[in-house]
Amino acid sequence: MVCKLKKSLYGLKQAPRQWYKKFDSFITNHGYKRTNADPCVYIRSFLDGNFILLLLYVDDMLILGQDVEKICMLKEELSKSFDMKDLGPTK
Repeated sequence: MVCKLKKSLYGLKQAPRQWYKKFDSFITNHGYKRTNADPCVYIRSFLDGNFILLLLYVDDMLILGQDVEKICMLKEELSKSFDMKDLGPTK
């Protein structure tokens, strides 16, 4: 018997790539663009001149921005699609 997996399992070597593809699809659909310098750095500019930078490292992320409300909205959207824990501001 041969079975074909429809999704990656934790621990398999393709799992990190699948996670990245899923996250990349989510974040680009929400108006963020990958930077040319690093595919794990995303930026979104707003009409009011503000911006949000999102830095992704494996399954951790750092969100930087000028508008706290926009950052909170992003975190709400992320928490709807992914299991996540907010560790608060960086120190």
